[in-house]
Amino acid sequence: MSLRLLAEVDWPLWREARLTALADAPDAFTARLADWDEGGETHWRARLALPDAHNLVALLDGEVVGMASGTPGDGPGTRELHSVWVSPRARGRGVGDRLLTEVESWARRSGANRLTLAVLPANAPALTLYRRHGYAVVAEGGRETVMAKEL
Repeated sequence: MSLRLLAEVDWPLWREARLTALADAPDAFTARLADWDEGGETHWRARLALPDAHNLVALLDGEVVGMASGTPGDGPGTRELHSVWVSPRARGRGVGDRLLTEVESWARRSGANRLTLAVLPANAPALTLYRRHGYAVVAEGGRETVMAKEL
């Protein structure tokens, strides 16, 4: 398994990963497949063109089996983790761990001292992964649970 950092020109690979994730795990994301399904090239490039973002896919035998993104956060020293997904084919093989570790390393290199994320409370596998990596709940209620990790 390898990780690939995506540039704006990699938008077709980003599109493949995102649509596959949303189709595979519709209850794991607040976004819906229909929200992204109709997007053209400009739509897909926009996420990859965000300044200071870190967008990754995990590849196994040339197939996308995971994804994660890191973006600047709301305040100084904060980054956000988004769009984490691992294919059923690759679950239990450390893909999620590798994706999180790489986003956390990027956040530290970029000067962050805190990484935050939002997760749906019913997404038990994601909550387990995040807790294993040292994230703690900082806000509950509403549709999502907010977790954070001090770096």
